[in-house]
Amino acid sequence: MASLHRLRVLRIPGLLAVCRLSPSDAVPSWANGPGFVSITRTDDELSIVCADGLVPRGTQCMRGYVAMRVAGTLAPELVGVLVSLATPLADAGIPILAIGTHDTDYVLVREADLDRAVGALQHAGHEVDS
Repeated sequence: MASLHRLRVLRIPGLLAVCRLSPSDAVPSWANGPGFVSITRTDDELSIVCADGLVPRGTQCMRGYVAMRVAGTLAPELVGVLVSLATPLADAGIPILAIGTHDTDYVLVREADLDRAVGALQHAGHEVDS
């Protein structure tokens, strides 16, 4: 399937960890480091994505993720951006974690899958900068 959009995708430097804490936990001080940080609280969990090196040992997390983001600022009414990234990655058998912000969309993949992810995105017509 052809992508709905041809996007410029930027790799965010560094390795990330995806952590799960109790929904009643306070946001820990280690989550307030430099670079990419995403904090989401639901009734079921407190989820934190941040630099892998900031996360203390013993914290429930999955380590070794890399993030890629859509370059620029996306209009809120733009449709199909995430599917334009997720579809070629799914077709390549690469699991993702998607995070949307006010300005753009991020896709996290395991570092071990990064080369295949870049190839899949390029094959789908996206420009991927490292």
